[in-house]
Amino acid sequence: MAPLEIIGAGYGRTGTDSLRRALDMLGYKTHHMKSFQEDPTIDPDDFYNAYHDRAHANWDKMYANYTAAVDWPTAAYYKDLLAYYPTAKVILTVRSAESWYASVKNTIRKYQLRSLALPEKDERRQRMIRMTVATCLDGLMADDAFEDQEAMQRLFLEHIEQVKRIVPGDQLLVMQLGEGWERLCEFLGKSVPDVPYPHVNSTVDHLKRFEQK
Repeated sequence: MAPLEIIGAGYGRTGTDSLRRALDMLGYKTHHMKSFQEDPTIDPDDFYNAYHDRAHANWDKMYANYTAAVDWPTAAYYKDLLAYYPTAKVILTVRSAESWYASVKNTIRKYQLRSLALPEKDERRQRMIRMTVATCLDGLMADDAFEDQEAMQRLFLEHIEQVKRIVPGDQLLVMQLGEGWERLCEFLGKSVPDVPYPHVNSTVDHLKRFEQK
């Protein structure tokens, strides 16, 4: 059971899936929201319960077999994870607040609203939906409050500034959406791969999957 070496503090829709691919290419095993669909050993209830009771969260069990974690729900726990894994490096993925809001509105929010509106017979998927709604933006993603674009963009920017205040500078990399390998590899002490940095899970990709379901 390896401790987390990398904690992703960036919100979803800031290039977290591309970062996951990049970290995996650098030799890490990276947890991401998609991992709940790919890894049946992960229990969504552990992450849901941890959101409501951080003091009793079993972080080692939740992230067993992973050495890095990005995206939600990890971003919701970044402070707790850093306290538990104090030598971990933190990567904060960012983009403009306007483009982030537009991307989230057209992807994650759509998924959540439809998931809540339609009956779901699969028990694991029910638990997954409950966890996702709670941990993504503290429940605001599926709430009417999300329609206040100015407030949501302000929340996004405040999160970025909070991470910068809390995480020691030598443990933090602030990574812009669309960046390549150089600064990431320098931060992690890794050689730059001789392949392009991955770019996946765009809004267009999301919408194609949404329409197929």
